[in-house]
Amino acid sequence: MVPTPLRPTLRRLIPGDRGSFLEAVARSRALHHPWAYPPDTADAFDAYIKVHPARHALAVVVDHQDPLVGVYALSQIHQGSFRNAYLGYYAFLPHAGNGYMREAMTLVFRYAFGELRLHRLQANVQPGNERSLALLRSTGWREEGYARRYLKVGGRWRDHVLFAILAEDVPSSVRGRRPVYDRRRPRTRPSDAAEPPGG
Repeated sequence: MVPTPLRPTLRRLIPGDRGSFLEAVARSRALHHPWAYPPDTADAFDAYIKVHPARHALAVVVDHQDPLVGVYALSQIHQGSFRNAYLGYYAFLPHAGNGYMREAMTLVFRYAFGELRLHRLQANVQPGNERSLALLRSTGWREEGYARRYLKVGGRWRDHVLFAILAEDVPSSVRGRRPVYDRRRPRTRPSDAAEPPGG
């Protein structure tokens, strides 16, 4: 009997993820640098959770008990006449390159364009980050420009390729309006239990 392939899901990133998140960041450092610098200390993770309310920092998992596959984070969310947000993301080893982040992008679209009713998402990628460029291009994002010395990453001002995708670029069957992420609290090991900020 052929086993059923695991499918990625989204769920809230919560304080109780601190232990598994920091472990994932540590083992993925070579993958992330110099492109991204996720929180790598307890204090930095706690601050990240505060900046990104739980509904908009989304963990990608393939099983409710599995380690984190990656993170998608929506920031600078505007409603009204703009209805725009920025999307940041990173995968974790050993899951990078296996298609989970690409498949989970569909869930991000459903959440952003369905539940949040946004009109536009933007993402900015350093020109040498081939994995990230491939992810956006393979999921329907369009290149809209090139910004010199756009963001300070790793202590240096770096150029970025500017991408965007509109709600109408995504099939209505994908957008939907039903909840797309798992709102259950993940079961955590005692060492991963939530602690007060700065603990």
